[in-house]
Amino acid sequence: MAQGRERDEGPHSAGGASLSVRWVQGFPKQNVHFVNDNTICYPCGNYVIFINIETKKKTVLQCSNGIVGVMATNIRCEVVAFSDRKLKPLIYIYSFPGLTRRTKLKGNILLDYTLLSFSYCGTYLASYSSLPEFELALWNWESSIILCRKSQPGMDVNQMSFNPMNWRQLCLSSPSTVSVWTIERSNQEHCFRARSVKLPLEDGSFFNETDVVFPQSLPKDLIYGPVLPLSAIAGLVGEEAETFRPKDDLYPLLHPTMHCWTPTSDLYIGCEEGHLLMINGDTLQVTVLNKIEEESPLEDRRNFISPVTLVYQKEGVLASGIDGFVYSFIIKDRSYMIEDFLEIERPVEHMAFSPNYTMLLIQTDKGSVYIYTFGKEPTLNKVLDACDGKFQAIDFITPGTQYFMTLTHSGEICVWWLEDCACVSKIYLNTLATVLACCPSSLSAAVGTEDGSVYFISVYDKESPQVVHKAFLSESSVQHVVYDQQGIFLLVGTSEGKVFIINANSSSSFQIIGFTEVAKDILQISTVSLLETDIVKVMVLSSLPEAGRSRLEMFTLPTLLPQVSTTFADERGRLKDEIIHKYLYELEHALSSAVLGFQSNQIYGFCSQVPYICSYLLPEEEHTGIYILKPYKKVQSRQYGPGLLYLSSHGLWLITIAKCGILCIRDVYTLETFAWCRSHSHQGHGIQSMRISMDGQNILVNGRDDGTLVYLKWKRFGGHLASEILDYYQKLLISLSSAMDKENHYLSTTPKVSVDLGSDSEHTKQKASTDLSQDELVLTDVKKEIPWIQQKSQEAIKKEVNLFSKKRKEIKQGIKSLSKTILNMMEENDKLENIAKLDQQEFGLDLEELERLHDESQEEVAKIIKDVEMHNLAKSYLAELIKEECWNSMAVKGRALKCFHIPCVVENFPMKARTVEELKELERVLQQKKIEAECLKLRKEIVEAQSGVKLIKQRHEEDDEEEEEEDKTVKYSNLPNYLLGSLSTDFGVDTSLLSSQLELHSREEKINQIILLKDIIYKVKTVFNNEFDTAYKQKEFEIARVKERNVRIREIILDLELEEAVWQPEFEDCEKPERMLVVQDEEITAHKHIKPWHKAKELMVNHEKEHWLLIQDASTRLRALMDMMGGVLEVKKEDILRMVIPQPAFMAKPDAVWTEEERKQFKDYEKKVKELNEERDKYRKSLEAELKKLQNSIQESTQAFDEHLKRLFERRVKAEMVTNQEELKISNLAFSLLLDEELSSREKFLNNYLTRKQHEKSQTSEAVRKSREDLDVYKEHYDNLLAEDKVMDRSFKKEFSEIPGHQVDILYKLFKRRPRISKQKTHSETTSVVPFGELPGSGKLNKDAFAQLMKAMDELDNISNMPEGLDPLVWNHFCMTRRAKVENEQKVKQKAADLLEMATFLQKRVEEEEKVQQEIERVFHELILLQEEKVRFQLNLTIQILLKQGQVELENFQLVLEYSDAILINKNIIEDLNSVIRTQGQKKVASMMESKDVHKRILQIEWEHKKMEMEREDLNQKAWDIQMLFFSRDRQKYLNEPNYEALISIQIGIMEQTIAVLDKTHKKNVENCKKLLKKLGKFSNQKDIANYALSCNLREELVAVSERKDICNAMGSKLTCEKIVKERYENMMQQQKLTNISKQQAEQISILQTEVERLRMKTFPALVQM
Repeated sequence: MAQGRERDEGPHSAGGASLSVRWVQGFPKQNVHFVNDNTICYPCGNYVIFINIETKKKTVLQCSNGIVGVMATNIRCEVVAFSDRKLKPLIYIYSFPGLTRRTKLKGNILLDYTLLSFSYCGTYLASYSSLPEFELALWNWESSIILCRKSQPGMDVNQMSFNPMNWRQLCLSSPSTVSVWTIERSNQEHCFRARSVKLPLEDGSFFNETDVVFPQSLPKDLIYGPVLPLSAIAGLVGEEAETFRPKDDLYPLLHPTMHCWTPTSDLYIGCEEGHLLMINGDTLQVTVLNKIEEESPLEDRRNFISPVTLVYQKEGVLASGIDGFVYSFIIKDRSYMIEDFLEIERPVEHMAFSPNYTMLLIQTDKGSVYIYTFGKEPTLNKVLDACDGKFQAIDFITPGTQYFMTLTHSGEICVWWLEDCACVSKIYLNTLATVLACCPSSLSAAVGTEDGSVYFISVYDKESPQVVHKAFLSESSVQHVVYDQQGIFLLVGTSEGKVFIINANSSSSFQIIGFTEVAKDILQISTVSLLETDIVKVMVLSSLPEAGRSRLEMFTLPTLLPQVSTTFADERGRLKDEIIHKYLYELEHALSSAVLGFQSNQIYGFCSQVPYICSYLLPEEEHTGIYILKPYKKVQSRQYGPGLLYLSSHGLWLITIAKCGILCIRDVYTLETFAWCRSHSHQGHGIQSMRISMDGQNILVNGRDDGTLVYLKWKRFGGHLASEILDYYQKLLISLSSAMDKENHYLSTTPKVSVDLGSDSEHTKQKASTDLSQDELVLTDVKKEIPWIQQKSQEAIKKEVNLFSKKRKEIKQGIKSLSKTILNMMEENDKLENIAKLDQQEFGLDLEELERLHDESQEEVAKIIKDVEMHNLAKSYLAELIKEECWNSMAVKGRALKCFHIPCVVENFPMKARTVEELKELERVLQQKKIEAECLKLRKEIVEAQSGVKLIKQRHEEDDEEEEEEDKTVKYSNLPNYLLGSLSTDFGVDTSLLSSQLELHSREEKINQIILLKDIIYKVKTVFNNEFDTAYKQKEFEIARVKERNVRIREIILDLELEEAVWQPEFEDCEKPERMLVVQDEEITAHKHIKPWHKAKELMVNHEKEHWLLIQDASTRLRALMDMMGGVLEVKKEDILRMVIPQPAFMAKPDAVWTEEERKQFKDYEKKVKELNEERDKYRKSLEAELKKLQNSIQESTQAFDEHLKRLFERRVKAEMVTNQEELKISNLAFSLLLDEELSSREKFLNNYLTRKQHEKSQTSEAVRKSREDLDVYKEHYDNLLAEDKVMDRSFKKEFSEIPGHQVDILYKLFKRRPRISKQKTHSETTSVVPFGELPGSGKLNKDAFAQLMKAMDELDNISNMPEGLDPLVWNHFCMTRRAKVENEQKVKQKAADLLEMATFLQKRVEEEEKVQQEIERVFHELILLQEEKVRFQLNLTIQILLKQGQVELENFQLVLEYSDAILINKNIIEDLNSVIRTQGQKKVASMMESKDVHKRILQIEWEHKKMEMEREDLNQKAWDIQMLFFSRDRQKYLNEPNYEALISIQIGIMEQTIAVLDKTHKKNVENCKKLLKKLGKFSNQKDIANYALSCNLREELVAVSERKDICNAMGSKLTCEKIVKERYENMMQQQKLTNISKQQAEQISILQTEVERLRMKTFPALVQM
């Protein structure tokens, strides 16, 4: 659509005026090419620029369809090819220097061509496209046809080149691959054949890559079956299996960067890693050239050279890197040495030799082009000096007729000559620049930068511009710099929405008047300053993207503003809105550009959303607020994309530019286009800016992204268009002349401002130093510069400070007194108790700051809480997953049992519940096994019935059917374990349904066996888990019983007052793992966080407890009594040990004062005490006995449990052994299934590979058939043409039979004569410099040679070469016949060459067919081997056998792994069989000894008879061979010479010496011939001079002869007749003599022929039967 819009722009232009491109300035982004010896060219934007190296003259070729894509040149034909960048691009071929289009090539490419390359000879062009086709195509550009094409998906190429010595070879390279493509031709058919180069590894070594499809070196595994390729193991069966490499098998290879061809058709490849490779063009063998280090090594920064570009020269190559040096690689054999060749200021990206190899083109990364000229005194000239980046801004130097200026983003300012765009001078600001504007009233310019500064540059001296002033306005970047039409004011717009007004006169030192604030997004600033008014109208356009509108802000500046600027601005420099009459306007739609009209207060706007240009009328009355403008006139622009508007100097032309790249000049009244030009294209995002000179004659257009600057000139410019603008131009110059003289005089005397600038060389040196050391920082003690707007603010603040200084002092004193008071309060607060203290934040007076700090702390706390919660949530989720996987999903939880007294632990088998699918699969297998058993039983019954089994036996079988089934079950269950391969029967598991290990051949049987084995493992684990659960319950019972007994034991120990510890067994965590999932309170080490209300509740509860205890104090005595009596009135037996008989009260008195009664009471007391002690002893002994009994019973029961657990542990070991045995069988079966899948994958891959090869075979067969048919047809044409040539030769005399014979002979000699075509002699100097020499011929060269031959035939056909006496008509007929003969001979030669080429093409196709056939045979062979291997694997089963521990299987420990001829049978059968064999063997030996003697003699006689017969036959054969033997001298020498090989080597040495001598002699002869040729040349020159003198004499003699001839004709006619008769007689005699000689020679020839026949027959073998 975009291209269609561009094409539709044509009808807009009026018939009167039109624009044309005068020159184009741009710098190369692609490689620069030579067109001929003196001209280079490169694409730039929409143009191809040609530069004459000698005259520096530029020629421009414009692409009609937009931006130029890739380009290539053909030096021999002097043509240029380039592609455009549109959808379905085209390739254009233009001739140079005429720049006429030769042809247009149209292919099937959808997006873009990425590479173009011409062949060095012929009319061939190669093109390559990347996404989406990745297609390589070969064109015949003269006939505009594609000869052949081939697509390589995913192959991205960055360089493509033809072999200079062979146009049939093409090299394509990318950062990862290098491939050589061969072009094969058969008559008119062409085809590509690609071969990839195997690159070395990164270290330069080579990797021995194995064949993936047919690996030859795979190890043989005698135990685990065949070893297959990795692709089969991976399960790949398609084309990806051919290139499959595992991740560990991939090694990084070298990365090519550039390649170049050599005269020997080899390739030099430069790599990123610094290696230099040499590739043989025929075999593609890669050689890593060794680098020879010099004694004095290069600098550190140049130790590693990664070639960016390579060009071939004799004895090596020239290479360049990123360090700005050009190196010479001197290559000898397989090593090279590096020498510095040239140093360039920038990194070199491209190099190329001129066609005559006298100049070297060097292109830098910036786009500069140097020409290095070889010779006695080499020179380096800069042909193209590129700017530092694309042009950011442009403008004419007043008045715009001779010079203009450009600005780049890096701060490079150039002054150019307008006529031929020659760079006059440069200056560097060393800062990032944005905009540029030239002053109309002086020779100065203003440059805006990103740091907010404006540099004022004087261009009074065009050759040395200088910065005369710098204004640092603000810290925001400058986006717009605009002068009014009279150069009074400079308006500077910044990114923060400020417009600064500066006095444009240099005499006022560029005074900053003030600024006004507008919207931030400023799009354009427009001014109107007319000659007849004293005001300057300013309009600022800004966008309101949120509202989808645009805003216009207009204000007025009087021309006397610089004199009264203080009244217009406030103290901070802001202009007062009411004084400058500032008004706001808005539009209901968005504009991308707007300008203020010169007349009638009109505004012209370019709509950004719709393709319209509108005009708006401003209101005449004043208004406040925002005024909405409505469109007054609307015209369709027919330009798409956002555009810009400009007005000419007289305000009558409206110039529009847009993204489409078209510039239109419109009439401001009608808005209609009267001139247009497509200078750029939408692919380069159109036009960025344009400038028109004051007189309207010159227009500069700057592209946005294509980097081109176009100078447009009027083709037809006159009438009222020219008169209007030229009249205004004259008036404007007259008006500005006085101001310009004044300001220019001031600029000429103004000294240069010392800012950080640099010249060209300093700039490059600074850049180089920056590149070398980017991390170095230069610290300078320079005072930071303050912007003007901040200076004004600081000045205003100082004035305010001075004005309110007293008030500030009072406030400061108040603050100091308040701070002292607060400090005193804080000191008092620190002395108070904690409960009465205030927080520190309570003393903060800044409540807002306190609130902010509080909010920040709350946010930080909330963030930490959220992070902790998320962390806990992640941990909880992980714990839940682990619990679900390892605990909840287990049908049988994993737990352990420990013994009571010994360190023995028994664990159960954790088991998951079987899924429904597993149960269904098991049920299916069991049902299938039962069906198979029933089928086997029925087959046995059928066999027994057929063998005639009696009915009684059948009845017995029917009656005892159940018993037989039980016997079978017992039999299956009692099979030896070594046959089952496991001990699963010891756990009572039924193994009757298992198939025998010797019968598992099919895949389904193995899968069913695995399912049954898994079921057996499940049952074994279930059996053991049941036993484990029984033991677990038993331990629970034992622990409960021990607990019961421990209750009594504790009572006894308490009664006996013993200090023994009671042994109480408990379950540990491993025995009850569910306790691990519950967190106990004592496990928590952190303090529990108690909330305040919980603390209050707890205090209340404690208070209530204390109150209740106080109430209970009154009944303390009652409770004590109850505690002492125990709540019973009787004393129990258990209380005897605690009973104490109270002493009588009198025992406190002395014995002497006791009474009798008291003494009796004392005796009763002693008796009671004795009885109590006796009872106490009896009871103590009974308790001790009971305690011992209880302890013994606990010990016995726990020990019995430990013994049971030990047996269970042995059972656990056995169950684990059975599990491992079954799992081993499952692993073997799974491995066999996996190997079976690998074999199947390999077989599928081979079948698919075979299918592809058969398809390829059919294609190659078809190609062979077609080539053979074409060859036969072409050969027939050739034979016909050859026959015609012979017929023409034979029929010559017949055609001229009417003329005399001697004339026929003369004509026949002339008929056989051919002109000699003088070859162009190349100068010896050129031949010695050009490495490729004379390039081989091609079709075009053959045509040129034929044309040259025909031109030489014209000289032979000249009438001067006609024999005397021949009729001119006959001569014309002869010339036509001879010309037809020559043309036919040329056709025969061309046909013969084509025939040979076609035969070669056919031979290659036949070889390809044979190769494919060999591949097919190889695949068949591999399939047969694979099938044999598969059958062998299915038959050779891996079985598992249980052997007794300690049994010796083999003697001497010789382990044999190969059992290819072994079978597995019972040992007893072998022993019985061996005994029978021994008996029968002894008998046979005896009989053999008897017959031995009888037959011995018979055999001896027969042998002697046969021997004699064979000797007779041998003698006869030898005699026949001797008779038929051809015994040459070489054979005699071979037999007679004892050391024949040494003799041959001596002869070879002699022949080599002879060849060397001959070569040396030949070279001497060549030198002598050259010397002789020089002498002969000199002699010929002398002869030419002599001949010239003789020719002068000859003219005089011819005059005399003609006079005498006339006299003789008049006098002697008779003498002439006699002379003719005599000559005829002599001719007849000579003819007769020649006839006799021919007869004699014919007789001699017949005699020699008979002799030859006789000798030939003599050499024939004589087949005579003996």
